[in-house]
Amino acid sequence: MNARLRLTATQRRALLATPWGWLACGFGSGLAPLAQGTFGSLAALLPWLGLRELPVWIYGLVLLAGFAIGVRACDVAGRALGVDDHRSLVWDEFIGQWLALLPLQGALLSAGGLSWWMPVAGFVLFRVFDVWKPWPIRWLDRRVKGGFGVMIDDVIAGVFAAIVLAALLWLLR
Repeated sequence: MNARLRLTATQRRALLATPWGWLACGFGSGLAPLAQGTFGSLAALLPWLGLRELPVWIYGLVLLAGFAIGVRACDVAGRALGVDDHRSLVWDEFIGQWLALLPLQGALLSAGGLSWWMPVAGFVLFRVFDVWKPWPIRWLDRRVKGGFGVMIDDVIAGVFAAIVLAALLWLLR
């Protein structure tokens, strides 16, 4: 089976042997037997419930720090696995999902407040862009390697999803 699809017992031990590996696999959410990216994106919603209460500028700092730490974590974990962008590495989904949900930050949201459908729409939009990979996402995914390569395509997918979500919110207000 393709090395990108299945973790061997040795790879799993190598991944979970360090805090970098735990972070890169989304605290275990990337170890799901299939649809690892979807499970990572779903898991990212839990910490987002707390993060959404932060002022926008602090939320932005969390995203920047999370990206920088993710580059390192995914680089270390990818080397431990011997696969540059293994499906179990889902910290990029966390950052991409949080970016997609940026329009739902309190200060950016209209007076109507947060409705249940808004994070669902942000989740779906992020998954669509992450799977579809329109340009330049697919180009980056194929050409940029290492931890930065793991992270950057999901960041762009998150930005695209945030733009569409913001437009949707604007149209519906």
